Amino acid sequence: MDWLLNTILQPSTIQSIIIISAVSAIGLQLGKLKLFNVSLGITFVFFIGILVGHLNLDINEDMLHFAQNFGLIIFVYALGLQVGPGFFSSLKKGGLRLNSLAFAVVVIGILLTLIFSHFSNVSLPNMVGLLTGAVTNTPALGAAQQALRQVAPNDTKSISDMALACAVAYPLGVVGVILAIALMRTWFGPKDNSGKIKEKKDSDTYVGEFHVTNPALFGKTIREIMKHTSKRFVISRIWRDGKVTIPTSECVLNQNDHLLIISIKSDVESIKVLFGEQENVDWNKEDIDWNHIDNSQLVSRRIIVTRGKVNGVKLGTLKLRNIYGINITRINRAGIDLLPSPHLSLQIGDRITVVGEAASINNVAKILGDEVKRLKEPNLIAIFIGIAFGLLLGALPFQFPGMNFPIKLGIAGGPIIVGILMGAFGPRFHLTTYTTQSANLMMRQLGLVVYLACLGIDAGGHFFETVLQPEGLLWVGLGFGLTVIPVIIVGVLAMKVLHINYAKSVGMLCGSMANPIALSYVDSTVEGDEPSVAYATVYPVSMFIRIISTQLLLLFFL
Repeated sequence: MDWLLNTILQPSTIQSIIIISAVSAIGLQLGKLKLFNVSLGITFVFFIGILVGHLNLDINEDMLHFAQNFGLIIFVYALGLQVGPGFFSSLKKGGLRLNSLAFAVVVIGILLTLIFSHFSNVSLPNMVGLLTGAVTNTPALGAAQQALRQVAPNDTKSISDMALACAVAYPLGVVGVILAIALMRTWFGPKDNSGKIKEKKDSDTYVGEFHVTNPALFGKTIREIMKHTSKRFVISRIWRDGKVTIPTSECVLNQNDHLLIISIKSDVESIKVLFGEQENVDWNKEDIDWNHIDNSQLVSRRIIVTRGKVNGVKLGTLKLRNIYGINITRINRAGIDLLPSPHLSLQIGDRITVVGEAASINNVAKILGDEVKRLKEPNLIAIFIGIAFGLLLGALPFQFPGMNFPIKLGIAGGPIIVGILMGAFGPRFHLTTYTTQSANLMMRQLGLVVYLACLGIDAGGHFFETVLQPEGLLWVGLGFGLTVIPVIIVGVLAMKVLHINYAKSVGMLCGSMANPIALSYVDSTVEGDEPSVAYATVYPVSMFIRIISTQLLLLFFL
């Protein structure tokens, strides 16, 4: 057993990798646990790292530092590639107002950080650490630590304390957004006629068969029918005289037509009233036998948007349904299922479920791109080139008047900017920068897990003695204020002053705080997918601003 103890206890490259891997594996497993339906998820790796760091194991510091930085670089660059295709299109029209509000959340947080630091005598580096924990943004912490190394390269204690502050504020950062949204829900949430909060019935996607028996619909086109209902649904197929067809907006409905409709569960009763009857068939079952009703040449296929020309284009302007006789039933964006609508703007990477004849679907695939087959072997050249250029950009000094030292974007700011630019404009220069969602997620998760594990191990040595001091309680209170105050202020501004509806406003707030757990809470209480769309609209810009702003905050005010 001596060999095992020596391998684990003696500092070496192998020992460092074993400990980082063990911390990552244990943290990921425990991250699946939920308390009051809330889980820390991947961030549990950070806290397991703190526990291991508290044991004061003798670990190779150079190896730990390298793994931490390399993990952060991989994460932010892959994040830039992911958000790049939709980054600039999210700034257009309606997205501009939502992103402006998300920017306000960031600015208010920065102002409160400066104010709290001045009146509480908590150092600015520690306040920035509290800010990154309050907004649950550990990549921003990494960027801030890099900036602090530029200003005070020998102040290793302040760099470690910044991570401690982040860890102290993080748990309430997760819960605080949910509490703030719950409070605003009682103020601004949709209410019924009695003034009570309307509970969400069910917004899960629902597939059902409906029988047209309403005489008011006989001889009417689908376009005419849709004008007279506020419910959103998609008529995927029509069974008429034993034949299955794909309807267009000009298709006329007849008595006894059978319709396959995709909607949300909460709208089923309204759709039933509209068409007349609902068949007692559960089309949501995975073991349903489609062959007994679908004996035509119709097929269902997922097409991925990879063509730059349709990035940001509204679905209705393409007129795919009328030109090619196909039906778009669902759109999956970053793991979120959205019901298609004419006003929904497409983004590169969207996975579109299309139903129709094989030849028609092939034509639609040519328009949307669907070139994922070329990505069976990822273009690693573009990834490594992008990382290299990102690090060069991060090391480039920018001299500002009145400052004694130049500003650098660092290992977090440089790669994310290059990643965004590569994701947005790479195809124009014949660079294949788009990767499948699973490949990009793998890169991001791997980089972030390694970074969090190393960050926790490095910060764990003095964590508990810091938290148990009176100053630790003050940190908890300040961090909670940095979480809740900006969310409530901008939430009230959005809903009370700008009259943006509740669902869209809270989705924007979740995106501005990069808090998917809060989004899950919102989705469980609000009908429709407006919160998810708003979240996806502001998330790219908010994440970018968070990472850059923490660096600038230290470089300008420290």
